[in-house]
Amino acid sequence: MKFGANSLLWTGNFDEEHLSLLPKVKEMGFDGFEIARFAFDGFPAAKIKAALADEGLGCTFCSALTGQTSLVSDDAAVRTQARDFLVQGIETAAELGSKVFMGPVCSPVGLLLGRRRNEDEWKRAVEGLQSLEGTLEACDVTLMVEPLNRFETYFLNTMADGRRLCEEVGHDRIAIIFDTFHANIEEKNLAESLRGLGKYVKHMHTCENDRGVPGTGHIDWAGVFAALCDLEYDGWVTIESFGMHVKEIAAAACIWRDIAPSSDAIAADGVKFLRRMAEA
Repeated sequence: MKFGANSLLWTGNFDEEHLSLLPKVKEMGFDGFEIARFAFDGFPAAKIKAALADEGLGCTFCSALTGQTSLVSDDAAVRTQARDFLVQGIETAAELGSKVFMGPVCSPVGLLLGRRRNEDEWKRAVEGLQSLEGTLEACDVTLMVEPLNRFETYFLNTMADGRRLCEEVGHDRIAIIFDTFHANIEEKNLAESLRGLGKYVKHMHTCENDRGVPGTGHIDWAGVFAALCDLEYDGWVTIESFGMHVKEIAAAACIWRDIAPSSDAIAADGVKFLRRMAEA
């Protein structure tokens, strides 16, 4: 396994001005850095790729659909806009040297319609993801779809539905992120839901049940790592939490109190704990 830290711990939109984070992340004991961006125009991917290489850090890349941008909308123009956004994200991932591009990529984060998804929306998601296959192949990137909890999306909540989505898309470059925070809300058993993903789990987002330091709450970490062992998982285990004092991130993630002494503590203490669990 490889261990990463997500840039959302420190900033809402990683850019060149944040390159000083890289040596700190390396010193904390991480193997890589996960960069989050929600717009791609003007992003200095080549310079950031070089800076990551200088520190000996791997890279993963994440984003999200926001606002009205939706791959499952009944408006064809909106779906086209979403697809264009995802194509640009995949291409930017390749420029960074990331083999993955990930996030909630079907329906925008925070969109709740007061109903469950319908079959037309599901079909549009499958077709929209299938339409990205050529770009993914050309860029040598895998798209990781992230199920979110019921308070953040109505569209994709469970690992079982994530697996079904991958099966219906039917392409090796479409996979699923297992996120311990969201799964803790939606799944009956974290370990069994993880095993149920099988080959479709190709990325891990980790934090505690309150978004705090891994190992300080009630997440079943022993079960999670036992399942990863059973699956012979050798991908990224990334700490994804959010900067408590980054206003836009705290508001988006509904963090209204200090969940840890600092963002640095979530990262530094968290990676030590996760490495101990992996070794055990």
